[in-house]
Amino acid sequence: MKAVLGGASLFLALVAAAPGQVDHILIDKSDRTLTLLSGSQTVAVYRNIKLGGAPAGPKHFEHDQRTPEGHCLISGRNGASHYHLSLRISYPDGADRAYAARAHRPPGGDIFIHGQPNGYPLARIPNDWTDGCVALSNAEIEQVWKLVKTGTPVTIRP
Repeated sequence: MKAVLGGASLFLALVAAAPGQVDHILIDKSDRTLTLLSGSQTVAVYRNIKLGGAPAGPKHFEHDQRTPEGHCLISGRNGASHYHLSLRISYPDGADRAYAARAHRPPGGDIFIHGQPNGYPLARIPNDWTDGCVALSNAEIEQVWKLVKTGTPVTIRP
C-alpha cells in the first residue's frame, strides 16, 4: 500500500515501521529528499525539503547558510524548540572543528531537522531559508519524530 501526503511530498513504502525501527536517515541535498530506512527497506521519502539559504557545498563556518554533508547522528530531540519539533544533528565533528580553526572561524552548530517556525501560518516556507538545517512541513516532522530515536545515523549527500 502506498500513501501520498501533501501533494506527493511523502511516499510511504510497504514497510510499516514502529517508533525506533528507523535505523538510518539519508538526506540528499541535490534531490531535495529525506529518506527513512529500516535495514534495506525504505520506510518513507520526504520530498522538497528546505535547506540552508546557500545550500551548495558542505557547511564549514557559522552563518555560511550551508547544510552539512557527511556522516553524523541524531544527537538529541527538542519538543519545545522555536520550530515545530526538532532533531539535533551531531555537527560539527572533530574534522569540521579543525577545518574552521585553520581558517580562524567558528564552525557553527545547532543544526537540526525541524518543522516550520512556531506560529507560521502556511504548510511550508517556499524557499531555502535555514542557516544550515533541514526543514520539513510540520506534518512531516511529526511523522519523522515518531519514527526516529536519538542515536540514529544520518548521511547527508551533496
